[in-house]
Amino acid sequence: MRSITISSLQELDSAAARFLEEAGEHAVIAFSGEMGAGKTTFIQALCRKLGVTVEVNSPTFSLVNEYFTPAGNSIFHFDLYRIETQNELFDMGYEEYFFSGSLCLIEWPEKAQNLIPDDALWVNIVIGENDARLIQF
Repeated sequence: MRSITISSLQELDSAAARFLEEAGEHAVIAFSGEMGAGKTTFIQALCRKLGVTVEVNSPTFSLVNEYFTPAGNSIFHFDLYRIETQNELFDMGYEEYFFSGSLCLIEWPEKAQNLIPDDALWVNIVIGENDARLIQF
């Protein structure tokens, strides 16, 4: 297992760049961690590093937001915290996203663990000493 420690917000962008280098080619990345661990903040940094210029917000109510890279590639950002049943994902056509080949960044993937593709990269974000964040993958 690999890990990256982020001790301050000033280290966030360099940690995101390192993560993108080390994570390899995964179309689906699933981010676990307790509430307030920094899942959305880390995804915002990843999107910046991928060239997204619009504001990246957690799609808590819409379930998914779409962003674009400078090359026009889609990035889908999911927040599954509010789903009550996996039927909500079936209703929205989750397969069209998860198996599209586009990058999917998923917060709270535990809510749909059996629907996440087998080749997804699972990431755990842990709150460490002095509010540091440990990104484990």
